[in-house]
Order: sequence, then C-alpha cells, then structure tokens
Amino acid sequence: MTKQETIQCAVFGASGYSGVELLWLLHNHPTFSLAYAFGSSAREAESISALYPQLQGRCDVLLQPWHSDLLPQLAQQVRVAFLALPHEASAELAPLLVAQGIVVFDLSGAFRLKNPAVHQEAYGFAQPKLSQAVPYGLAEFSQLNGHEPLIAVPGCYPTAAALAIRPIRQLLSDNCVPIVNAVSGVSGAGRKAQPHTSFCEVSLQAYGIASHRHQPEIAQSVGREVLFVPHLGNFKRGILATIYLHLKDEVRTSAIEDSYAACYADQPLVRMVQKPPSIQQVAGTPFCDIYYKQHQQQLIVCVAIDNLLKGAAAQALQLANQYFSLPSTTGLLQLGAVL
Repeated sequence: MTKQETIQCAVFGASGYSGVELLWLLHNHPTFSLAYAFGSSAREAESISALYPQLQGRCDVLLQPWHSDLLPQLAQQVRVAFLALPHEASAELAPLLVAQGIVVFDLSGAFRLKNPAVHQEAYGFAQPKLSQAVPYGLAEFSQLNGHEPLIAVPGCYPTAAALAIRPIRQLLSDNCVPIVNAVSGVSGAGRKAQPHTSFCEVSLQAYGIASHRHQPEIAQSVGREVLFVPHLGNFKRGILATIYLHLKDEVRTSAIEDSYAACYADQPLVRMVQKPPSIQQVAGTPFCDIYYKQHQQQLIVCVAIDNLLKGAAAQALQLANQYFSLPSTTGLLQLGAVL
C-alpha cells in the first residue's frame, strides 16, 4: 500500500450510536475513505446530519438503505466493511461480504464466542459455519497479519475486563474467580427508544446477573470463569468496572506493576493511572485507564473506557489500522466524539 492509496470502506448500521462514531472516525481518517454508509432500517436515503444535527456542515455523508442487490457494486468499490448491526443481521451479512472478497470487522457478538453451544445459549441462534476460525480482536493482544477475512471486535464490557485482567493472569491464584462489577451508560443499550433506557426511568440498577451474554466472552478472553454483574447508570456514555481478584501467595506489588508495564509499554491507548479513574476522563476518547490497589492477597482493579469508542468504534478502527500495518492510533487521537 502506497502512501497515496486510500482504502474504501463501508459502514453498516451507521445510524446507531457506535455506527455514527465509526462513520465520523472514518470520515476524518488519513488513509481510510468512507464510500458507503448504510442504516439499520429501510428508511429512505438521507444525510447523516439529519439524524445527528451536530454533524451538519462537518459530515453530510448520505445514509442509505441496504439492499442485497447492491452487493456486486459494493464488491467492486469497497475493500473493508464495518458491521455495527444486531447480532443476527451480522451473522447473515458477514459471510456474504467475505465471499465477495471484502474484509469485515464485525462489532456484533455473532462471531466472538469460539464454542458454538455457548454462542447458542448466549445469543439464541446458531453461529454460521465458516471455512476458517474468526480471530477475536482485542486490539492490544491481537496480531492480525492482513490476510484474515473476518475479525470479531470484542464487546464493551469484555474489553474493559480483559484489558484489566489479562496482564496479571499469571499472578492469580489457581482458584481465583474474578468478580467484575461494571456500570455502563445508557448508550450501551443502543439508539432505539425503550422505556427502561429512558433517562426519566433509569436509576442505577444491576441487570443480567449471571446471565449476561458478555459473561462467557469475558471468561473466554481471560481464560477462566468469572462472575460478572453489569449495571445501568443514568449517564450517556462510558463504562467503569471494579474488578476483584485473589492473588497467589507472596505476590508483591512490584510484580503487579512489572506485569502491567511489560504488557502495555508499547500500547499508547492503555494508560496506567495513579488514582481510580472516572468515566469523565475517558468519555469521548479511545483510551482505557487502569488503576490497581493490592490489599494483602486481594487485588482491586478499576478500569474506565468509553463504551462507544474503546468498547466499539475506536477499537474496530484500531484493529483496521493494525490489519493494514498503520500505527495503532492513526485517526484516533485528534477528534472529539459525536454524541
């Protein structure tokens, strides 16, 4: 790829919260070029600024309905597709795009879980059978080689939990079951109006206890069973997770510090911070902020991310940068968020 070459992209589900953030990032990216933006519904074509007036005069990309008869045209013009769609819609569309030679970054949960039976239980439908395994794209731990046809972008809660736990897995006791207690803003529930996600209805509340579909994804990513309790908070965006871990005997704080430092020394989007992070310091950014405190054999880790960026759109673009051998932060550090 030459310096002058641009990579044509399409975003599916561009009208949703994660989709519009991805659209905005691609619109301003120095290498990727947004060729198509498809909505999640069959509404008539309209400018994205009609749905998000804050983009008026800055990004007037045409948001158009998707029809399968557009597939040959798309295959001729687009090299990369980002899917910010419902899980079953991605499961149906992704193999069609791959068959046309389009590289797919899927932000849904359709291809994240490796065990088909676990997927069926978590999502309620069968995973499509593909000719090769789909890599799980936790960006700081991925090693994409530029030949993978389909990449599964992790969920927002699993991203926060895995970035906190994976660097120190070797320090945990054999019987440690991490407890992940996390709070998300209402944008995590999507753009569709629902009474239980209305700001007038939302109070801090746990949900999906021991049944949330992100629990098996977290367990798969960190390599052990976990207890995961998500909460819905009455704020717009962001995730704050507090994670409780049991260490092996005689683990010193210096070993924890060294493990995190070794893991993230060359990862600019993960920041080790000196006091518990707040959502405010990561909202609208692609960063993950991590703080830890050892108390005897217990380790408490606090982690904050923006669910729509590091937990979705920014991580998808970080993976695309990696796929095409671009610096991981390309197009991610200079822009504010849409919402």
